[in-house]
Amino acid sequence: MSDSKLAGQFFDAAIGLLTRVRDEEADSIAAAGAAVADTVESGGRLFAFGAGHSSLAAQDVVYRAGGLALMNLLTVPGAVGVDVMPATLGSALERVDGLASAVLDSSPATAGDLLVIVSLSGRNALPVEMAQNARALGLKVIGLTSVAYAENTHSRHASGGFLRDHCDIVLDSKIAIGDAELTAPGVDAPFAPASTVVTSAIMQAMLAAAVEQLVARGVEPPMLRSGNVDGGHEWNGRVMTEYRDRIFYRH
Repeated sequence: MSDSKLAGQFFDAAIGLLTRVRDEEADSIAAAGAAVADTVESGGRLFAFGAGHSSLAAQDVVYRAGGLALMNLLTVPGAVGVDVMPATLGSALERVDGLASAVLDSSPATAGDLLVIVSLSGRNALPVEMAQNARALGLKVIGLTSVAYAENTHSRHASGGFLRDHCDIVLDSKIAIGDAELTAPGVDAPFAPASTVVTSAIMQAMLAAAVEQLVARGVEPPMLRSGNVDGGHEWNGRVMTEYRDRIFYRH
């Protein structure tokens, strides 16, 4: 069987995007890493949020091997994945005004904490309101989005603004509008989205930059090990005990 031409094209497209982000967003990723390090060092808590498929990159940095133990998932019921029925309800919830405010008010997030908001388009009410309200509460907000949407689509939030307009630091994923890298004869719609690959890589790069900053400051980063290596569970248990007041996914 010969290699798939389209599969190879997708890898090329993803690698191209990753290279662009590495080169063009280096300063912003370093700034985001420094902000995470500041929060860890000062005793703050870390949160990540994403709606729909954007939640995948947020979930990828929470309670995982090789990850920063202090990263918590900020969840909006029904909006973090395709487990809600019907799945289209999740998309509808992203457009509901007031939902983000209610979630933040009932969450443990408070002034001095940091929130990373992942939203590809950044145009819906939920991520925009989440950023607005988080900053009003005194949180540092990092927005991971595609700036192309803000430049070429209309906001769905009452303010007319996008996620990028309400963040302390913006990380641009460079994903094109529509999030589909390939076209082919006989297929009427573009396909092969790369946003998950790119946003997950940006999240991990940001945390790597944070680890680098903490080490440079003489602060040991609270990292998790794999539970599938000898001693991993014991290591993680110690970390979770030491930082239990800043880890919420265990309670």
